[in-house]
Amino acid sequence: MHFMRTRLQKDDFSEPKGIPNDPRKRAKYLAIVEAALAAFSEYGYHDCPVSKIARKANVADGTIYLYFANKEEVLISVFQEKINRLITDIEELTEDCTNSWEKIEVLVRYHMTTLGNDRVLANFLQIQLRQSSSNIRIGIAAPLKKFYGLIEGFVLKGQKEGVIDSAINANIARKLIFGCFDEVISCWVLSRRQYDVTERIDDVLYILGRALVVDLENR
Repeated sequence: MHFMRTRLQKDDFSEPKGIPNDPRKRAKYLAIVEAALAAFSEYGYHDCPVSKIARKANVADGTIYLYFANKEEVLISVFQEKINRLITDIEELTEDCTNSWEKIEVLVRYHMTTLGNDRVLANFLQIQLRQSSSNIRIGIAAPLKKFYGLIEGFVLKGQKEGVIDSAINANIARKLIFGCFDEVISCWVLSRRQYDVTERIDDVLYILGRALVVDLENR
């Protein structure tokens, strides 16, 4: 159990414990995570007190502090749960792909479709996480690095397969891939115009394919 604190100090920062093992506690934890996702997206991180999260989760304010030290830790936990879910799903979906470019296609399609069909999640990942707090950056670093590693791993394997141009720096390619769909989704979230961002997926993949794939037109 955490002691109630109003904010984390840099020196005593530790990553959230994650999902509890006990089924009842796990269910409560996940309910709070989902409520926090909705609350942060609706009110914005800075204007969302813990009481609003508790209200959406239908729990007492004090219950939040049985699982999280404070609001920063709640935000970090929401990101960890959501990005780890994306990673797990993508790993499963790419198991039967015949080459690594197909895996990159699956990753881009799944990520953009998932966020395109869930504006609350998209708002959270694209806007609410862009915080200046060093504690938040530290807390989200590990799962974000894992997601980056998944993309870069596809590039490196694709180069060994002869599918991805071996002259390309794999780290730069990863930044290109992530930056491309990340920017497209961010523009959609921030736009006042209503449109379906999933309709941009083929454009994103065409551009990435032209940049990365060897002899794309004959594939």
